[in-house]
Amino acid sequence: MARTRLLLHVLLPAFLACSQGERIEGVGEGALWFEGARLIVGDGSAPIESAAFLVQADSFVWVGRQGELQPPDGAVRVDLTGATVIPALIDGHNHIGLVDVRTRTNAKSNYTRDNLVDQLDRYAYYGVGAALSMGLEADRELAYQLRDEVMPGTARFLTVGRGIAATPMAGPPTEARLGIPYGAATEAEGRAAVQELRAGGVSFVKIWVDDRGGSVPKLQPEVYRAIIAEAHGLGMRVLAHVGQASALADAKDLLVAGVDGFVHTVRDRDVDEEYLRLVRQHPDVWTGPNLPGTPVTQVDLAALSETLPPEQVAEMRADLERRMAQGDTVPSELFQLQCRNLRRIHDAGMILGLGTDGTGDAFGVHQELADYTRCGLTPHEAIVAATSTNARILRLERMGTVAAGRSADFIVLESNPLDDITNTRRIREVYLRGEPVDRAGLRTRWTGSGQP
Repeated sequence: MARTRLLLHVLLPAFLACSQGERIEGVGEGALWFEGARLIVGDGSAPIESAAFLVQADSFVWVGRQGELQPPDGAVRVDLTGATVIPALIDGHNHIGLVDVRTRTNAKSNYTRDNLVDQLDRYAYYGVGAALSMGLEADRELAYQLRDEVMPGTARFLTVGRGIAATPMAGPPTEARLGIPYGAATEAEGRAAVQELRAGGVSFVKIWVDDRGGSVPKLQPEVYRAIIAEAHGLGMRVLAHVGQASALADAKDLLVAGVDGFVHTVRDRDVDEEYLRLVRQHPDVWTGPNLPGTPVTQVDLAALSETLPPEQVAEMRADLERRMAQGDTVPSELFQLQCRNLRRIHDAGMILGLGTDGTGDAFGVHQELADYTRCGLTPHEAIVAATSTNARILRLERMGTVAAGRSADFIVLESNPLDDITNTRRIREVYLRGEPVDRAGLRTRWTGSGQP
């Protein structure tokens, strides 16, 4: 990595000094020159038609329009005419490891290196370059070990470590989740948990402010205020899960208390003017709404069939056909409520990232993108939320955009997602850190067929 950055430091000034059409010189062996694609940079700027970009080792070295510069001698040229390139996506909220997608079981015993890497491979397959696991780490040491590894061809594993709830339970009593979170019934317990997380190198603190319909105690205001104060004093940020019972009231109080972000939007009622005023007063607070989504569609099934066993896809198809026969195609009231709230906080200026709350299939990132557009965001706004905004929120300084000096993490799409956001599923290739992901090999592993 250090060698790559030194190379960029030496070469970039020479590239910028080149006149139009001049050939890039001095690039080392193994450079890749991509040309002809429509490029969606990821920062909200207008797409670059007929773009070109140079990849050396794990980084973008130069990005511009085709014809502005000539590729260096020896670079491998890749013709992407007719394709669209976007940055690799980022999932800012998931709970991977406890569910095994292959066996469809949910248990602490599933939290193994094999299962975690399998799920990170699924993320890579669908063009996700990094995923933040949000507080249900059944094996902290394993989680920290994977966090510090960079594995070729797979997504980066990020973690907040163990989250904090009122008791060591993040939801209704289930074997998979029971005993994983820190229990903080007092301010002292909350501060001690934050200190332990900091000792593990964690930069985010996840808190659950939710009584799960009365089945568990709720983290108390004086406790989460102590957690927020302790975290901020240690240079950490606090992310809150708010439930579906008193979410609006809790979210208001959390904003006043100094929370840094929400991993769900308000889900119990329509947000009011008082909440929107608080949003405007706290412009640095963000949310990854995690919409409840609409049921699986035919378009979803086409993509899911590439990574799930045929019998599982057949069950999903049968359920879809049953729902269609019954006319069950209208989005739920909960989905419509969250759509309204998403539009209102967006208009009020709240920062929107993207998180799935997924448990391992990885395809949820594309479903969430589609849900954003169902709620009124443009496809471009949805892509920015899942790329540069998430990278900024998670402080992934080298990810999120296709730009010189950034990590070469990108997706080659068959069609333009700005025309139809579901085109993010029409993946031709995925590159992570400058290397192509072996998607055919992964399909063979999961389904027995290398064909999409």
